[in-house]
Amino acid sequence: VQLVESGGASVEPGRQLTLSCTISGNYDPDLSVAWFRQTPGNKREGLARLNLSGSGRVYADKVKGRFFISEHGEKDIVYLQLNTLKPDDSGTYYCAAAARWNQPLIPTEFPNWGQGTQVTVS
Repeated sequence: VQLVESGGASVEPGRQLTLSCTISGNYDPDLSVAWFRQTPGNKREGLARLNLSGSGRVYADKVKGRFFISEHGEKDIVYLQLNTLKPDDSGTYYCAAAARWNQPLIPTEFPNWGQGTQVTVS
């Protein structure tokens, strides 16, 4: 499975962004897809996950109610909507996938990764 992120940008605090993760290649339908964020010198932190069926949404406490993960109805694209952005939301955002539903938001549980997309809030 191949993952390509897009949508990163430099924005002012309070603005909104929507990131996209386009999924391609051969994969089982029972795919977990998650978004992670990493800043320099820090580990990747899990933000949100869903099953490719659209079920099983979970969020990290720090983004719950502010970030929203969703799936395109007809294409294998998973979105992450980032609302009311703060400077602390800056970082590289990665999309990751695992061939099992309901994977916990832990980087080692996801063997497939995109290259990341940069978000800067300032």
